[in-house]
Amino acid sequence: MFAVCALTSATGATSLLTVPLMIQFGVEPRAAIATNMALLVLMNSGSSLGFHGEDTGSTRRLVRLVLITLTGSAGGAYLMLLVPTSALRLIVPGAMLAVLLFLLISPKHTDKPATPARWKLGAGYVAAFALAIYGGFFSGGYVTMLVAAFTFFFGYTFLRSIALARLLNLASSLIAALIFALHGAINWQLGGILGGTAFAGAFVGARFARRLPELWLRRIFTGAVALLAIKSLIFDLR
Repeated sequence: MFAVCALTSATGATSLLTVPLMIQFGVEPRAAIATNMALLVLMNSGSSLGFHGEDTGSTRRLVRLVLITLTGSAGGAYLMLLVPTSALRLIVPGAMLAVLLFLLISPKHTDKPATPARWKLGAGYVAAFALAIYGGFFSGGYVTMLVAAFTFFFGYTFLRSIALARLLNLASSLIAALIFALHGAINWQLGGILGGTAFAGAFVGARFARRLPELWLRRIFTGAVALLAIKSLIFDLR
């Protein structure tokens, strides 16, 4: 768990590894997703602490994104309690492949933030809301897709996008975990065992990511998305 959280602190897609692992050990799928959401609260706390001091954009934009995230993720969490989790077998691999395609064809960003057009800002907020629903529903690849959205719509660098995405994922997992807890869906014993390790791994991974050049951070991010997309196509669609 420490290694998984350290490696995915910058790349995202933690849930694509942790949820299947819990299911393989006999945890019921809905309980695995709910318990993983509680783990993400601790992991994102450690990651956000590791990225503390990294510029995440204007305060006004951050407040808007947090409110959008809380609203969308609350809806996604309630949806997860109603919809069969088997639907994710098509959604997740498709989303990962779409992100990979975007990363391969999108222009490289410099460390100087770009000034986005007005329509891009609006589209960025819409994308953040749509992704927040998915984040509260399952969260597998949520940070990965947020990073891709922020680099494209807001013109942020990868490091800034990752720091912002982790902060929003904290808000998303917090509201979703609260809803799952109120419905008795979380395995607290398992969450307590893995939570501390998730926090420590994410903190170490975030501190390491801040020292990497933008080019290498992008390469690691793209490579991780490619591997996860291949993993989803080979193992999750069977």
